[in-house]
Amino acid sequence: MSILRCTHCGEQALETGFIMDSGQSSQGYVRWVQGALERGVFGGAKLFGRPKWQVEAFRCRRCHHLELFARQPG
Repeated sequence: MSILRCTHCGEQALETGFIMDSGQSSQGYVRWVQGALERGVFGGAKLFGRPKWQVEAFRCRRCHHLELFARQPG
């Protein structure tokens, strides 16, 4: 894995973490979904058949900026 740098200040000391999804029926983490948001009849997002990727989050120890990456299907 390459060294991750903060895009805000250039620091290399990024701390691993995650963005928690605590909504109803959540899996505990957020996902990136390909394409524009489309809502169904009841207002929820249409997700069927769309690629989804688990989001990894890193926080810069110097300036506290968050970096988000979609690295693995989820």
